[in-house]
Amino acid sequence: MIPSLIDSAVRLGALLPMSDIDEVLAMDPRQLLGIPLALVGAALLAFGAQYQSRGLNKVERIVGESAGAGLSIRHVLNLLRRPSWVSGTLLLGVAVLFQIASLSLSPLIIVQPIGVVGLVITSILNSRLSGVRLGKRVKTSIGLCVLGIVVFVTIAAFTASDQPVTDAKLITILIIFAVVLVLALLLFVAFRHQGVALIYIVGAGVLYGFVATFAKVVIGRLQQGEFEWLTWTCVGALLVGALLGMVFVQNAYSSGPPDLVVAGLTVIDPIVAVLIGIVVLNEAAGAPPWAIVAFVLSGAVAVIGVLGLAKFHPQTGHSALDTGVAGGGRIS
Repeated sequence: MIPSLIDSAVRLGALLPMSDIDEVLAMDPRQLLGIPLALVGAALLAFGAQYQSRGLNKVERIVGESAGAGLSIRHVLNLLRRPSWVSGTLLLGVAVLFQIASLSLSPLIIVQPIGVVGLVITSILNSRLSGVRLGKRVKTSIGLCVLGIVVFVTIAAFTASDQPVTDAKLITILIIFAVVLVLALLLFVAFRHQGVALIYIVGAGVLYGFVATFAKVVIGRLQQGEFEWLTWTCVGALLVGALLGMVFVQNAYSSGPPDLVVAGLTVIDPIVAVLIGIVVLNEAAGAPPWAIVAFVLSGAVAVIGVLGLAKFHPQTGHSALDTGVAGGGRIS
């Protein structure tokens, strides 16, 4: 699967004008330093997600109550005593630090989609620990996720460029985020008793897309020495989005496997972040029409992969309370 993805990227590069290639090669070499940091962050995300998922599933069996309808006080208290969940949370915290470091060095559209590497790691890790064999349809869905994101970020790297974030653009992003936040809360209230993993995953992916955008904006403002009320508002929005996204993720673990959760985050998160860059920040203002079409098609391929995982993964829709589903594993 990996060689075919590389071949696709090479063929795509062959179709690009030399002027675009020269522009990418002329990038500040320091921008490339964020890529290895993003790769490390993706690996930490994969292991953190696996540990958190296993910890929550064990707590559900201890409490005897699914967390699909929301975490109760008993769930939270038991989670804080589970070494696996605490370890996973710490790993995710370190992954966020690596992500922030990568964003401070490289453009958002380059480093954010690299998180899809975490999907491959998580899929292999979860399959080994849970003893669940991934079928052909599941592997194809994972391949679609990776292929869609690889093509998406490759085109973005060749056609997009950083633009200054004006106050007007920042206010626009904050208004859109406020609308998304209200919709996310309404979805959570409406579907919290149905245990639909995909609802939680999509919600978390969209929220984390805004979180990544706000993180990049705050870093940029700090680097420019502009730290006024709008920047503080972005910090507040970042914290709210991260907190609600974490709640969505924990509920998703109750009714879906960790690789499905990571797929949603590593596909929907970068797509949302890049769309904000294109639509609001005008980072693709100079992109040719074919690039816009390619953005839509490659994004659709990645989303189809997520939907395929949600439909065909053997652990989807099963609670940890269902015997024989969660599998074995040695994480305590």
